[in-house]
Amino acid sequence: MDFLNLLDKEILVTGLANKKSIAFFVAKVLKENGAKVIFSVHPTSLEKAKELFPKDPIYTCDVKVKDSIEMLATTLKKDGHKLQGLVHSIAFANYSQGIKPFIETKWEDYLEAHQISCHSLVALSNALKNIMEKDASVVTISISSTKATSYGYMGPIKAALDATVPFLAKSFSEFSNIRVNAVCSGPLKTTASAGIPGYVNNYLYSEKLTLRKRNLQTMEVANTVAFLLSDRSSGINAERVVVDAGMSCNHFDGEVVKIVADNL
Repeated sequence: MDFLNLLDKEILVTGLANKKSIAFFVAKVLKENGAKVIFSVHPTSLEKAKELFPKDPIYTCDVKVKDSIEMLATTLKKDGHKLQGLVHSIAFANYSQGIKPFIETKWEDYLEAHQISCHSLVALSNALKNIMEKDASVVTISISSTKATSYGYMGPIKAALDATVPFLAKSFSEFSNIRVNAVCSGPLKTTASAGIPGYVNNYLYSEKLTLRKRNLQTMEVANTVAFLLSDRSSGINAERVVVDAGMSCNHFDGEVVKIVADNL
């Protein structure tokens, strides 16, 4: 018996950009378990998406544009799709000028990042709610510690995303059994994260804080997403599920403390 019971279930995966993106690994594990994966990508990622998944339905959507979100919902409905799951794996922040002190955050940058990385979850959920099964599952991708100052103003935006999850879950509960959860990942080796100034050092540091002394793999995050999309997680709703190989409980790792203390 298939434990996850995802066979033939239609799941919309957003945010596919390349072979290193979380969305790619999520789609991979879903397809391995028999799910019918549908993609929504930014128009600039369409050709890459077709290259990676040439046999699967791929739609375009720019979550900064309201009409684009509505068109996605209209087209999916017209094509006869009924979603059992939605994976929100979309994030953006403008780091073109490097990581600035949070107090210097520009409103325009913050607003754009919030719209794309946080409110898009609400906007997509609202637009797609009428083509989602009554017991569907919505999963968004967050970070393990939203207090990570190395992410600049993206930290507070991911905190806002985390705070959005229970409110969205409560809203869905008024007319359905649709669940909403966040998978809060530790540092990963993705193309998007590589664009964050200073990220490589943070990635190497985080490995020393994991209990196993080996960094988190993107597939481990994808496996958790697949579980939350499945019926096997039916009792989990409005939660942050942290996947970081124990990093968040190991701030005072003996090896790391010794290295710092010896160099004071």
